Amino acid sequence: MRSRTRGSRLAALLTVLLAAVAWLGLSPSPAAATGPSTPDAVLSYLQEISGSHAVSGVHNKEPLADPSRYTAQAHDVTGKWPGLWGGELGFRADDIAQRQALVNQAKTEWANGSLVSLTWHMCRPDVATCEFEGGINGSRLSDSEWQQLTTDNSALNKAFKAKLDTAVPYLTQLKDAGVPVLFRPLHEMNEGWAWWGGRPGANGSARLFRITHDYLESKGLDNLLWVWNVKDTAANGGSGGVGNFYPGDDAVDVASLDPWVKGYPTGDWYQAMLNTAHGKPVALAEVGTVPTPAQLAAQPRWAWFMIWSEYLTTANSASGLQSTFNNSRVLNQGEVHIPSGGTNP
Repeated sequence: MRSRTRGSRLAALLTVLLAAVAWLGLSPSPAAATGPSTPDAVLSYLQEISGSHAVSGVHNKEPLADPSRYTAQAHDVTGKWPGLWGGELGFRADDIAQRQALVNQAKTEWANGSLVSLTWHMCRPDVATCEFEGGINGSRLSDSEWQQLTTDNSALNKAFKAKLDTAVPYLTQLKDAGVPVLFRPLHEMNEGWAWWGGRPGANGSARLFRITHDYLESKGLDNLLWVWNVKDTAANGGSGGVGNFYPGDDAVDVASLDPWVKGYPTGDWYQAMLNTAHGKPVALAEVGTVPTPAQLAAQPRWAWFMIWSEYLTTANSASGLQSTFNNSRVLNQGEVHIPSGGTNP
């Protein structure tokens, strides 16, 4: 244990050093804030760390008025700010009204040195706002409605694109600020709990992902990194069936998995994700229990993990979180270094 005398002397020395740093006009921060950058720079960084490091992450679900609630909880427990901040574009009317707060927080997190990830639990295209139960979960479209949705210029297709339009001004603000976004729409698409999921094949869920990709790119949103996502479900062929939901290499930047069934990916799921990604980065986009250092070492290609909001405290011990966040393999805020400048692809 450090003696109080030695601690006092070190504290005094630190005070002197900080004063000297301030006098010189330098920042005492361990890493400079992240300036404007590009998706290419983020993608290159993720490729660089894959196999040796994983970025820590925490998702911040609704309410959007408090867009860093769970990130702050992670800091309270571990003493570290996560290296990835996750946000939600919202589906309820009160949360959609707070999207500006979400964007402002995303800018702050990026400036502080964290990656930015956005998930979107979209309501059905034929309603403006909804609740999760009955609006997202349990609101499956009929086969004829799905056919209309994926047919260009049909009523449902137009309604879907109009819903995408509601997010464009906010995503554009992030583009203008030079903030690349790890964008994860239509997630867990190989399972049918959400209206967009559980439809294998070229005209199924993968088709809607491509429509989303192509439409937002047509709006000039070249700051998005497209994160394709599946769940470790036994449905639709399990790990052997994920390719039936893959929209194609030209529409995907990162392939990600949500291991809710097993808690951490089994070997077959890890290999399936690597096979499907075709050399692109892979990530654990949602986890409940934080991966242990041993698990991350055994499956070293995961570029990041993102703990899902309330599971941070309900499914994890403080010691477990501290062990992972303080492991040398794990990169927290201030340890994520993305080159700035350049132009978007």
